[in-house]
Amino acid sequence: MICLIIPPSPFLLDERVFTSLGILRVAACLEKAGHEVEVLDLSGIENYLEAVDDYCKTTDADTFCLTATTPQMPSAAKIGNRITLARPSSRLVLGGPHATLVNAAVKKGSVRAMRSLDELTDAFDVVVCGDGERSIFGALEGSGVIDADDPKSDLFLTNQTLNEMPFPARHLIDLDSYHYSIDGERATSLICQLGCPFGCGFCGGRASPMLRRVRTRTTENVVAELRHLYETYGYKGFMLYDDELNVNPQMIPMMDEITKLQEELGVKFKLRGFIKSQLFTEQQGVAMYRSGFRWILTGFESGSPRILQNIQKRSTREENTRCVEIARRTGLKVKALMSLGHPGESPETIEDTRRWLMENRPDDFDVTIITPYPGSPYYDDAVQNSEGDWVYTYEQTGDKLYAKEVDYFQTADYYKGDPDGGYRSYVWTDALSSDMLVSGRDKLEREVRKDLGIRYNASAPSVRFEHSMGQGFPDNILRKSRREVLTI
Repeated sequence: MICLIIPPSPFLLDERVFTSLGILRVAACLEKAGHEVEVLDLSGIENYLEAVDDYCKTTDADTFCLTATTPQMPSAAKIGNRITLARPSSRLVLGGPHATLVNAAVKKGSVRAMRSLDELTDAFDVVVCGDGERSIFGALEGSGVIDADDPKSDLFLTNQTLNEMPFPARHLIDLDSYHYSIDGERATSLICQLGCPFGCGFCGGRASPMLRRVRTRTTENVVAELRHLYETYGYKGFMLYDDELNVNPQMIPMMDEITKLQEELGVKFKLRGFIKSQLFTEQQGVAMYRSGFRWILTGFESGSPRILQNIQKRSTREENTRCVEIARRTGLKVKALMSLGHPGESPETIEDTRRWLMENRPDDFDVTIITPYPGSPYYDDAVQNSEGDWVYTYEQTGDKLYAKEVDYFQTADYYKGDPDGGYRSYVWTDALSSDMLVSGRDKLEREVRKDLGIRYNASAPSVRFEHSMGQGFPDNILRKSRREVLTI
């Protein structure tokens, strides 16, 4: 028996929005190979360690596999420790983005990433770095680090092998406990392609082929999954959770086939997704609207030309404005994803961002404060100063970003906070302290929302769950493998 574990994400306002598709793809591959699988979904579980203790008393599982983003690592470490105490002879496997990012930084020679990887190998029997769909089978018997983040490895997914994979095993979680909607339509997420080819300085994975190299599913494969989700679960709302949909040169034909699927089924889908602003065209907007898109999201990040240069965004202020204009002409609403805390951030650059938002008037937006992740240039290329802080310098301008060392086994509140006064910053610049970045962020969001009449996204309160000890597992925590219901 193999147990796959989704750790909680207490740093999020609501944990039951998007399903963890990566580990569900791994589950589907295990099922296809004949393994019995259980998924312990701890998303939103307040007393998740009690749930782990109770599960360990009753399960036949001898292998426990966790996925973790960097902000999930404190929870994942605690879960791993509880499993080791309760089931010392069991195998403990860690995979997911954090392990992959750390390993990518190690391969670039980062000393602090080496320390982080040592922490991971001390806490887990196997650490899977890169694609997990094939690596999981080696993890069932191996030890140490499995490096699947190498395009030369058979473990690294290609376009062909990605399309051969079964759809994520969503039947192993309680989908009804997830409550995402698009314009009132019950919705879920799917991923059409893997990877982002761009080199933004703040973004983790810029040194990782798994996260940098684009692997694309065929239009036929994507449409088949949409059909499956509609016919099996009744979904008519879909968040296409790719980094940028329009990196795919076949995006418009894919939109056309999605339109044809709806005509065949006699339904109307509601879709959302991310696009790259400088690649966005009128033709793309028309095709997206026709297929059911009413919203697009894009990481404009800043209204300051200097910041856009410093983060190597490869899009200009003018190109970002043009993107909003195209969206408006084609009937699409825009959510602008903005961030502060980049090299050279100052009161003037924050004002540039405020001015850009006011001039372009997006339909929604958010503003976050960045934190350097392993695998990002901000982390990998930083140098420690005499005070023990880490300093990243963008060579073309000389602008600097300072960051405190973060213990990823202990700290998660740097990721994203309550937009109404709940942020913390672990970075600062020559012009702005950490506290000034937080107050500047809060003031920016408060004033722009007021001026544009955009409410905080608090219409749907978060749902928290509690596991009841000694009463078995409620359906929103545990699902067992049911190979007979697979239709793929």
